[in-house]
Amino acid sequence: MRPISKRVEPRSLVQHRMTGHASYDNYPDKENLRNILLSEQGGLCCYCMGRIPDKQCKMKIEHWQSITNYPDYQLDYQNLLVACKGGEGKSFSDQHCDTRKGGKDLIFNPANPAHHAKLGISYGADGTIRSRNPEFDRQLNYTLNLNYSNIRNHRKVVYDSLMMLLKLRTISRKRLEKEIFKRSCQSERLEP
Repeated sequence: MRPISKRVEPRSLVQHRMTGHASYDNYPDKENLRNILLSEQGGLCCYCMGRIPDKQCKMKIEHWQSITNYPDYQLDYQNLLVACKGGEGKSFSDQHCDTRKGGKDLIFNPANPAHHAKLGISYGADGTIRSRNPEFDRQLNYTLNLNYSNIRNHRKVVYDSLMMLLKLRTISRKRLEKEIFKRSCQSERLEP
């Protein structure tokens, strides 16, 4: 999980909130909203950081604070993220990200600048993700299932690839910095 920098919200969302009986369900511009959120997140899921294809059927708009528990925030742009399908339709043990989270709360929002330093995220050589905050660490493992074997293995492959290049001394400092930049800076298409 990485911090997300929110941009200016779509005008259509602002206008929709001003209409009577505005809700997420009757918001007519969801496809545009998905595209804006996807671009804002560099093409990655807000939780697992996996690549989300540009197809509407491969992603969903995540309400960090669920519509069920927090109906007043259903059209709050700061509450909206884009997430992968996260094993939708599979058994609970094979679900992750928003599909696994459902209406449960998380203590930190990756799109809230006040939470960025509190995420306390680190990664192990085996691809595991951890937080130095014990409650958030529990949420990463059980609420979001971000150490699910497939996700963990994808992170391990990236780690192993970079370590191999470093051990073989076939990667220059400049190339290593470029690889880090591709995975860490706000751009239209980040590397997973």
